[in-house]
Parts: sequence; structure tokens; C-alpha cells
Amino acid sequence: MSQTLSRRTINADSVPVTSVHKVEADGIRVFYRSAGDADAPVLLLLHGFPASSFMFRDLIPRLADEYRVIAPDLPGFGFTEVPEARKYLYTFDALTGTLEAFTDALGLHRYAIYIFDYGAPTGLRLATRHPERVTAIVSQNGNAYEEGLGDAWGPIRKYWSEPTADNREVLRKNILTPEATRWQYTHGVTNPEAVAPESYTLDAALLDRPGNKEIQLDLFLDYASNVKLYPKFQEYFRQAKPPLLAIWGRNDPFFIPAGAEAFRKDLPDAQVRFLDTGHFAIETHGAEIAVAMKEFFDARGVPGAREKVASR
Repeated sequence: MSQTLSRRTINADSVPVTSVHKVEADGIRVFYRSAGDADAPVLLLLHGFPASSFMFRDLIPRLADEYRVIAPDLPGFGFTEVPEARKYLYTFDALTGTLEAFTDALGLHRYAIYIFDYGAPTGLRLATRHPERVTAIVSQNGNAYEEGLGDAWGPIRKYWSEPTADNREVLRKNILTPEATRWQYTHGVTNPEAVAPESYTLDAALLDRPGNKEIQLDLFLDYASNVKLYPKFQEYFRQAKPPLLAIWGRNDPFFIPAGAEAFRKDLPDAQVRFLDTGHFAIETHGAEIAVAMKEFFDARGVPGAREKVASR
């Protein structure tokens, strides 16, 4: 029995441990998850709506054997705390400012980024500010092209063109509900019951915090500013030429496959892969995504721990 326990202890110790932290940045207490050697190259994971760093719970340990993996909660999401006195303006420009301050607070001056949903315009804004810092981009249903916006954006587009109280209320009633949150996780998934219920249940609970729905409605309206920046993001791709892997849930009603294919217009060497799943592809295909990322990084010469390259 002692030999069996010893083997189990060794196996357990070989799995990277994910820890949780908070750091002051931009006048905010930013919550983040991290794992991996402090001297390993950095991989920054950026979540989307209506999620948080919790969405990366299974991906982080699969990558932390080679990378220092860091996943923050953006303001308005997860467990990041924004003091009332901060009078924070919830726009994507503000989210990027906080993310920039967060990376500076942790001394992250070189990193690959994983962008998903809201994490895409936030991460790409950051990349355009500091193109020299980005070693590679993994876009998992993280859009940067008009053709990638699916029909599910219809009600939000209407709000952009007519930001009335009535149109705002339509979004509140139709999108900011537990049922709609679950639908985002399960639509397009072969077996919806296989999606861990704590994922959409946690998101729904955090959306229901006092004042949070107004934050989300403000961000819905401001998302139009990201679409206006798509040409700037595309110019960044052409000029900086970051190695890019687009790994996409093909059944996503929000960011459709054309958005993944479009990366090749500006990055002809971009690798595009489709998975038979929905928006939250990481919930059903986390293992495949981790393997694809490592293979891509190796093939494109992106620094990994095996090369013993320090990120800072």
C-alpha cells in the first residue's frame, strides 16, 4: 500500500497547481489564476462574456508544464473588485487600460495571448499598443472581422443603431438571464448535458450581482467601438505578423467560421482549425485545444519552457 501511495503522490506532484491571487492595478483589485514556473514564457488567457478566468480551469494545468499561465478576470466579471469610488467607466478601452496596468503590475513584458469573445478586442487593443510584447496569438472564437459576426448579433446591432431604453430592455430580458447564459454554453454542442453545469451557473450568479447587468448592457453598447477598430487590428496583423492559431467552435452563433477564415487575408500563414462544438469550445474540447496550442507553438518557434527561454 505504501508503494501505491508513493506512486500516487509522485503523479499528483507532476500536475501543475493553479493558484489564485489579487493584485492592485489601475485602482482595481484584479483577481487572477496562475500556474507554471515563474521563469517560463508567459501565456496570457483572456476570457469573454459572460465568463471569467474560471473558464480556463481545465486548460491552465494542461499548459502550465511549459508556460507561466496567467488568466485575469476583467472588470465587471468574475472576482475582480472595482471600488465604487473608482467611478469606473465600463468600455473596452477602459478594460484594456486595466489589463495593461495588470500586465505592468506583474512585470509581463513578453507573452503569447489566448483571446476569446470579449478577450479578443481587449487583447488586440493591448497588442496594438505593445506589438513588441506579443509572441503569438491563439484565437478561440475571438473575432476581428465583420464577416465573423453572426446573426445572433442582430438585437445588439439594433441597440448600436438605436440606443433607446426599449432596445436596452430587450437585451436585458433576452440575453441577461440564466436561460440565455446556459444556451450560450450548450448551443451547437453535440451533447449539451456534457457541459459542466457549474460553468453557466456561476456566470449566471455573477451576472445577477447588484448593478452588474447595467455594466453588461453598457459593454453591449460599446462593443460597436471594437467593430470600428477591426481595420486597425487587421493593420496590426499585416505589420507585426504575429503567429496566429484560430481554433474555432464551428457551431458558434455569435462568431461564425467566416471570422476564423478571415485571419488568412492579413496573415496568410495563420493556422485555422474547426471543432464540432459551439461558442465555449473549451468546455467540450479543452484537451484538443491544449494539444493544438503546443503543436502550433512548437511549429512556429514560439518560446516554450523546453527552450529555457525566460519571458522577462
